[in-house]
Amino acid sequence: MTTRAFGLTNTRIREQLKLLEKAERTDEPLTKVLANADWSYDDLIYENSRTRLYRANFPPVLDEFRLEGQPIPMVSFFSGCGGMDLGLEAVGYHHVAAFEINELFCKTLRRNRPNWNVFGPPTHSGDVSRFDDIAEALTSLVQTPFEGLFVGGPPCQPFSIAANQRFARWSDDFKRVGFLHEKNGSLLFDFLRLIIEFRPQAFVIENVSGLRSIDNGAQLAMAVEQLQINGYHVEEPFVLNAAHYGVPQQRLRLFIIGTRGRSVFNRPVPRAESISAGSILDSGIAKLLNSETREHKAESILRYMRLDYGRRDQLGRVDRLDPSLPSKTVIAGGTGGGGRSHLHPEIPRTLSVRECARLQTFPDNYVFIGASARQFTQVGNAVPPALAAQIGRSVWESYF
Repeated sequence: MTTRAFGLTNTRIREQLKLLEKAERTDEPLTKVLANADWSYDDLIYENSRTRLYRANFPPVLDEFRLEGQPIPMVSFFSGCGGMDLGLEAVGYHHVAAFEINELFCKTLRRNRPNWNVFGPPTHSGDVSRFDDIAEALTSLVQTPFEGLFVGGPPCQPFSIAANQRFARWSDDFKRVGFLHEKNGSLLFDFLRLIIEFRPQAFVIENVSGLRSIDNGAQLAMAVEQLQINGYHVEEPFVLNAAHYGVPQQRLRLFIIGTRGRSVFNRPVPRAESISAGSILDSGIAKLLNSETREHKAESILRYMRLDYGRRDQLGRVDRLDPSLPSKTVIAGGTGGGGRSHLHPEIPRTLSVRECARLQTFPDNYVFIGASARQFTQVGNAVPPALAAQIGRSVWESYF
């Protein structure tokens, strides 16, 4: 940083401190104090701002993954807000149906893709554990065997370290409930039942990496064995880090992939260069939908502004991102409280839903429905569309 730039930053910090201290002293909302001074939250800076250099680069555009040929039909389960579906759509798969139990997530799907067959509230249960309901809906849409793709990610909270649930009785080494979870722990096997019943040409099961280690892998091995007994060639389950595939975020996901044939699955090829968080968070977001930011109190900003790159605010349990690196994992949060986001690398505030969606490689025109906390949950639960597209492309080229 030049001497002049350093001086300007010091002047800005002094002005910023005056405004923050005024809000604390008068109990006046910080939003109002900033507005009276012709400031906004995005005018705030850290004590150490814009000192981390990086080369701007950008995630792949979804359309670059499109393949030519007869569209392959696909059905998604546990569809969430549509991250996996978007990626497969970009490759060229034909969307036959999506099953989702959460009504708000269904609203997001219908808002963005009104031509999709979305089975979920209020018109359908969307509940994969209700086999007869799902089978009845599918029977009118697909033939058996289904010459297409089934894809789904059973709710991952029971298998996630981040969920921090106490492990029941299988092992003292884990806090995760895993397959013992009363509801979600069995959804993987409910999904397997649908695969075995309708016999798609190929399937993709996606989940958190923790699924592989629950019960030392015994239950996952049981799931793979069920598929093999029923005539599927199943690849060895593998974990990919989204940051190696053009997603500006460190995100580990487990994939279980198989086919009725004996073809070898060729995994997506990692990209040579990772995408920095700063590249897609620096500008051009404020006027987009879902870009509202949280109105922090002055006391929070005073803590945040003193954090260096990559450091954590222990009280709020939020991390300042490093603009030169992929983001830390975008978090969905608990089912009750909604998601929470990291701190912007150059503005001492938490990220907006739209900024998190960019880290997940959602297109800017994809809209998330509901209260802010529920929007964060949708984005944080999703498979990054750019990663989904690369998985879908490899499945197409390997199995169809």
